[in-house]
Amino acid sequence: MHKINYCYENAFVKVLNVFSGKPNICWGSQSSKVQIHHNTWLHFPGHNMRWILTFLLLFVHVCEFAEGIVSSKVMGNNHLHLFMPAFMGFIAATTSVVYYHNIETSNFPKLLLVLFIYWVLAFITKSIKLWKFAEFSVGPQHLRFCITALLVVLYGLLMAVEINVIRVRKYVFFTSPQKVKPPEDLQDLGVRFLQPFVNLLSKATYWWMNPLIIGAHKRPIELKKIGKLPKAMRALTNYLRLKDAYEDQRDPDQAPSIWRSMYRAFGRPILLSSTFRYLADLLGFAGPLCISGIVKYLEEKDKDASETYLGVYFMSTTELLQNSSVLAVLLFLALILQRTFLQASYYVTIETGINLRGAMIYNKILRLSTSNMSMGDMTLGQINNLVAIETNQLMWFLFLCPNLWAMPVQIVMGVILLYYLLGWSALIGASVIVLLAPVQYLIATKLADTQKCTLEHSTDRLKKTTEILKGIKLLKLYAWEDIFCDNVEQTRGKELTSLRTFAFYTSMSIFMNAAIPIAAVLATFVTHHFLDKTGPTSSEAFAALALFHILVTPLFLLSTVVRFAVKALVSVQKLSEFLQSDEIGDDSWRNGDISVSLDSGKKLLGMVSIVAGLSATPLTVQTKNNLSCAFKFEQHLHSITLGFFFISGQLTMVVGQVGCGKSSLLLAMLGEMQAIDGRVFWRTRGPEVDGKNRNSVAYAAQKSWLLNATVEENITFGSPFNKQRYKAVIDACSLQPDIDLLPFGDQTEIGERGINLSGGQRQRICVARALYQNTNIVFLDDPFSALDIHLSDHLMQEGILKFLQDDKRTVVLVTHKLQYLIHADWIIAMKDGSVLREGTLKDIQTHDTELYDHWKTLMNRQDQELEKDIQQDSQTTLERKTLRRAFYSREPKNQIDDEDEEEEEEEEDDDNFSTTTNRRSKIPWKVCWCYLSSGGFFMVFLMVSSNFLKHSVIVAIDYWLALWTSVWCLRGSCLQKDSYYLPVFIALCAAGITLCFITSLAVEFLGLSAATNLHHNLLNKIIHAPIRFFDVTPLGQILNRFSADTNIIDQHIPPTLESLTRSTLLCLSAIGVIASITPTFLIALVPLAVAFYFIQKYFRVASKDLQDLDDSTQLPLLCHFSETAEGLTTIRAFRHEARFKQRMLELTDTNNTAYLFLSAANRWLEVRTDYLGAVIVLTAAVASILSFQYGYPLANVGLVGLGLTYALTVTNYLNWVVRNLADLEVQMAAVKKVNSFLSTESENYEGSMDSSQVPENWPHDGEIKIHDLCVRYDPMLKPVLKHVSAYIKPGQKVGICGRTGSGKSSLSLAFFNMVDIFEGKIVIDGIDICKLPLQTLRSRLSIILQDPVLFSGSIRFNLDPERTCTDDRLWEALEIAQLKNMVKALPGGLDAMVTEGGENFSVGQRQLFCLARAFVRKSSILIMDEATASIDMATENILQKVVMTAFSDRTVVTIAHRVHTILTADLVIVMKRGVILESGTPDALLEQEDGMFASFVRADM
Repeated sequence: MHKINYCYENAFVKVLNVFSGKPNICWGSQSSKVQIHHNTWLHFPGHNMRWILTFLLLFVHVCEFAEGIVSSKVMGNNHLHLFMPAFMGFIAATTSVVYYHNIETSNFPKLLLVLFIYWVLAFITKSIKLWKFAEFSVGPQHLRFCITALLVVLYGLLMAVEINVIRVRKYVFFTSPQKVKPPEDLQDLGVRFLQPFVNLLSKATYWWMNPLIIGAHKRPIELKKIGKLPKAMRALTNYLRLKDAYEDQRDPDQAPSIWRSMYRAFGRPILLSSTFRYLADLLGFAGPLCISGIVKYLEEKDKDASETYLGVYFMSTTELLQNSSVLAVLLFLALILQRTFLQASYYVTIETGINLRGAMIYNKILRLSTSNMSMGDMTLGQINNLVAIETNQLMWFLFLCPNLWAMPVQIVMGVILLYYLLGWSALIGASVIVLLAPVQYLIATKLADTQKCTLEHSTDRLKKTTEILKGIKLLKLYAWEDIFCDNVEQTRGKELTSLRTFAFYTSMSIFMNAAIPIAAVLATFVTHHFLDKTGPTSSEAFAALALFHILVTPLFLLSTVVRFAVKALVSVQKLSEFLQSDEIGDDSWRNGDISVSLDSGKKLLGMVSIVAGLSATPLTVQTKNNLSCAFKFEQHLHSITLGFFFISGQLTMVVGQVGCGKSSLLLAMLGEMQAIDGRVFWRTRGPEVDGKNRNSVAYAAQKSWLLNATVEENITFGSPFNKQRYKAVIDACSLQPDIDLLPFGDQTEIGERGINLSGGQRQRICVARALYQNTNIVFLDDPFSALDIHLSDHLMQEGILKFLQDDKRTVVLVTHKLQYLIHADWIIAMKDGSVLREGTLKDIQTHDTELYDHWKTLMNRQDQELEKDIQQDSQTTLERKTLRRAFYSREPKNQIDDEDEEEEEEEEDDDNFSTTTNRRSKIPWKVCWCYLSSGGFFMVFLMVSSNFLKHSVIVAIDYWLALWTSVWCLRGSCLQKDSYYLPVFIALCAAGITLCFITSLAVEFLGLSAATNLHHNLLNKIIHAPIRFFDVTPLGQILNRFSADTNIIDQHIPPTLESLTRSTLLCLSAIGVIASITPTFLIALVPLAVAFYFIQKYFRVASKDLQDLDDSTQLPLLCHFSETAEGLTTIRAFRHEARFKQRMLELTDTNNTAYLFLSAANRWLEVRTDYLGAVIVLTAAVASILSFQYGYPLANVGLVGLGLTYALTVTNYLNWVVRNLADLEVQMAAVKKVNSFLSTESENYEGSMDSSQVPENWPHDGEIKIHDLCVRYDPMLKPVLKHVSAYIKPGQKVGICGRTGSGKSSLSLAFFNMVDIFEGKIVIDGIDICKLPLQTLRSRLSIILQDPVLFSGSIRFNLDPERTCTDDRLWEALEIAQLKNMVKALPGGLDAMVTEGGENFSVGQRQLFCLARAFVRKSSILIMDEATASIDMATENILQKVVMTAFSDRTVVTIAHRVHTILTADLVIVMKRGVILESGTPDALLEQEDGMFASFVRADM
């Protein structure tokens, strides 16, 4: 009776709860007034505790249900009361948590009373049940007693949680219920990263990511979509956390430790992650143990009911665990939990790593003392590396560090379990794994070294490729493409040798990973055979097999983790040095009329800030006259000793020789230098005069510094925009003509990533920035250095004298242009770090005549330069020309700016979502095939066949093991059988290991062969492409193919491909094995396959988008950082630290958001594929058990073990299939881009004549006939030359002139057949040039181009890359070009090195080298294409003289930039719009007064 009573009472309470206890949940939601992410609002205290308790409750109910079913089976008839209450309890617990979630999100706590009542009733009924058990002496040895006791505890705890909610929220029994506001982050709709706010289940499964990942399928994920980070995860919060931790340990005796700071700031999440990791690793061992149990107990028969109380059977815990079905369910739950914990551990470490990275560096850089950088203690490159590399190393170390302490535990546990299963022989197998671990570490270090070596070679190759692309026009005109191409191929050869070594070590690493488990299994079972004459049972064998697979992973990873730990130690060392390096002091000293006294060795503090002080005297910046104030950088440099003052509103000029300390003086006043002693005073007149900004100094540094921003942003530099003032500044700096040339005017981006401006243009923008700022003091450090004389004058008159002086601003101008001294109110002349003279120009004239005379001679020299400068085109005009040319050739480029853009447009046109979706989720099979085929068909065949063979052999090994162990089970010790099984087993293992070796090599070398061929084809295609291709394709885009894309093809695709094939084949072979053992499994497989298909489809698209976002947000971050480091002095002078810091934090947060979402998306995928894997294990186990119990023909128990072991591997590899597929898809984009270039048309190098038919000495006379010539750049474009005819006699000097775009240069290119001659012909010495092979034609003519091009290498190589000339010939050419003496003076003479682009020679010298080069080639025709455009008068005269003498017997065609250069020509051709307008001798043309040539000459006079 008792039994019936408590059962029904129990059931009744639960049914009541299910049907009536959960009233309409929707009402109550009105109380939530704030617009928030509604379903993520966590209100009630004890939230996580409640979820954990509910999960435990569900688990206990499952156990109760299992116990009831098993007991019922033992008793032989159905006893519903044993398991029905458990089932009802399970449903009730599930309903309670759904109900709670809804109440919580609608914030209606009163409804929680229902739950409270339910917990109280459940607690009471279970307590009564427990008490009754105790009465009938049912104790802890019985499972049902333990379950009931657990339920009592859980219900009691849940009751306590409810009471706590009432206590905190006071929603009932209290008069004033507590009002709760949602967290600040949730009130901000911009916050989309909800992981910290969702409930426990959503946290564990990343359910909140669903809308984002599924939505990505319809529309690409953009930055707007991922929003902002919650406050706690932003860089500022983490920076403050780390800073506090770092500064808490400031101790005069010892330096603060970064490790300790990291532990204090981020210790808790690291510990949490490690705990999750331990739990996951321990649960991982449940797999092998459950398999062992399932196989062992499948054979045992059910027992009879022995212990019964009240007619009901009570079983013990061990009895329940001896049931195969129960073990299968437990295995499933253990897998689910293990995977959840593992992913949680990964997520927490990644989040911590990102928080740490965001916190690390930036604030320090704004406080960094400039002396560190100028003294070379810390270079810009090193500082950039800290951000790009060292913080990432630390982040990666954090990701991997839980492995450091989890792995030893995993290994020890694994070895203990193996010993428990197989005894001593297992230790032999384990020792194989442990002994081979150092070999893996060795391979890992070798890999790192090889990678360094490869990097050096690829940098070298890129340098050479860049040179070729920059000078491609010259190479084609001289027919030197192949020589330079071979040069690059040679470097590529070295790189490939290095890559080969890299591929070999990589394949060794892969081989070890695959072969070690086989070797361990072989060693174990062979030893077992000889030690124990009885073999292992199936249950032991397959549990051991699963354990070996578990053991290999930590040992494989250990080498990686150790390597990262070593790198992290180095990184922390570097970061510590950086964080402890000198800083500039605080800036209290510039606030008002206070002086700073500086004791020996202290820094000069802060930045110049002029804030209202008390004294009413004019503003002075002075070092007291009676004191010396010495500043120094370090001991290496001389110090500056000086004393003087600057008067408010006046123009003070500082002059002196190079290196006398002028710039250092300005830096010292800005507080950027170390002061030895002395004082600096800043005084201001009254409060904020004229609304000037008193907190900063407008400073234009000597080395111009630009932001990656628009021209306007560079000039306003964070100040409010004032149109009138802006225009005045632009005019003063003569920037308008330059701005007009830019494609988007002053909205064009300049700087590192923008357009490259010339030095003068950059400098004027920096001066404009200083002029525009509304500050009282302006420091200009040599603003005229990169400007020509016209601009310097204009800037001095309009900018400094008019704009600044009218504004009554104090100006300190450092300059070398002495002619401006007459404008100065005060002059300071410096020498060797001290003041030589100061005063007005008159004072100096009277007191120091010697100095004044010296200045006068210098001024005269500058005036002469001015005259010379006026004669020729000024430097500025040239700069503007270069800029115009850059855009002239850029216009068409924008049309095909990026290959992908066309595709994107197509997608946009296509509004139909499904087709877009299909395109985005399709795998690029075509590109994959193209990649594989470029690796060679033999390698593809070898890879495919060896992979299939390897996996077949591995399955055969395990199958054989199943048969062998089953024989032991069936027959006991049948030794004659054993002698037949053992050799086959050894042979199979040996074959498996060999095949592992072959496959690992095959994949890597297939990748290498593909990389070799793709690069070779790409280089050849591009070098032989027509010149038009280079006009319309941006150089950066071509270089990208050779750098980033080639790197991906070289190093990233092969390992991804290997991993993908291995994991896919492992999964397929596992599913095949299970299906062959239990065919019923295939039915369950269909829904699983569908689920898997959709998961991978959605994930791949979202992952690609997030990957792109991560990449695209990282670049601005690194750029901004290097930009800040470069412009430190300027930023601090302007007092803009806060703005730059804010920008840095924003960029860091944006990048971190993208990275966190990417990481959460990876967890989303892994949780889902892991759960799918767990379901596969469950279905495989259930199918095997059912088949076995219901007598389907199963050969033996061993095969059940085999099936389950394989099912376990699926869980590990499913997510790798998807991740690798997604990675491969991203990486294949590189192949696609390279491929798009491979379809470029090459120039037609073959002529209709054979090169042997061309006379050796052609062209011998230099006679040129142009007959009805029509030329265009592309069949799609209009002709640029229309029906041009001309006749040039042998040895004639011809000048061609005309306005820009008249077709002059096109004509010069036509001589070399560089453009499409579609009508008419050019006949040189009787041969039509279109019939000649290009190589022959171009190698027989000479040309000097407008832009001189030199290559890195020796002078000899630059003059004669073909190595056909004698030294005498080269010296003769140099003598003619007036360079002989200069080259003789160089170390090495002809073998002296030319740096990249010929930067170690002046422009004029470079042009003369080009002349020498043209002379070396003894051609009877020389073409000069505006060759004097970029050189000074003197060099031009040399050129003209040489052409007249050295080339007197040759035909010279000059395309003239300045008309006076062709006045001495024999024939002048004037062109306009592609036709010849006038032609004749210069004198004849000058007589036609209304002629075009005459007007040109008049304009040029």
